[in-house]
Amino acid sequence: MTHSLTAACVWALIATLIAVGPNRWHWPAAWVLIATGVPLLGWVTYENGPVWGILVLAGGLSVLRWPVKYLLRSLRSDRGAHSE
Repeated sequence: MTHSLTAACVWALIATLIAVGPNRWHWPAAWVLIATGVPLLGWVTYENGPVWGILVLAGGLSVLRWPVKYLLRSLRSDRGAHSE
């Protein structure tokens, strides 16, 4: 296993431990996970190819589903406001 995939597994383990923790940690930790996950995703894709990058992206999106849900909701509401 490459170093980037090992780091992605550690990232997923930390995300799981955060999810088990108190609710007050969830949103601040989500921002940290996003900030570390984006470069990690690029590293995995660069080192292992696009298939592994897509798989790691899918795993990250499943862990961070609420921030992604809120982002999509805000993008939809912004698009509707600009269409007038």
